[in-house]
Amino acid sequence: MFLRTLVLLVLGLFAAPLWAANCAATVEANDAMQFNVANVNVPQSCKTFTVTLKHTGKLPRNVMGHDWVLTTAADKAGVDEDGIKAGLDNNYIKPGDTRVIAHTKVIGGGEAASVTFKPSVLKAGTDYVYFCSFPGHSAVMNGKITLTKG
Repeated sequence: MFLRTLVLLVLGLFAAPLWAANCAATVEANDAMQFNVANVNVPQSCKTFTVTLKHTGKLPRNVMGHDWVLTTAADKAGVDEDGIKAGLDNNYIKPGDTRVIAHTKVIGGGEAASVTFKPSVLKAGTDYVYFCSFPGHSAVMNGKITLTKG
């Protein structure tokens, strides 16, 4: 009985990572103003969730910069509008904007940036989106955040 329990315990330790939620995502952006994914799943069970944005293009940040901004669908237009006024020096995010849940800095071709947030701030039944706040990009560079039970 002891040996059987020991074997099950050891197997359980090796299997645990298979059951763990994936608490990170990578989103790529390119010089054609495109994200490579339209939806990011965020498991509720994660204590933190990290998004890494990779700019796979070649153009510099002041010409074809990209960022990753998380907000509610209802706040997207206002966050985008105020961000454009804030300018590149502020990464096209209005300083202190409480509507922004998380965001990366604006990056250029060949660069990457990450942001980590707590999924616990996302509420079930609320629509969340991510977008690029570089002027003119949010209309085509956007996606949905899905809060999952994982």
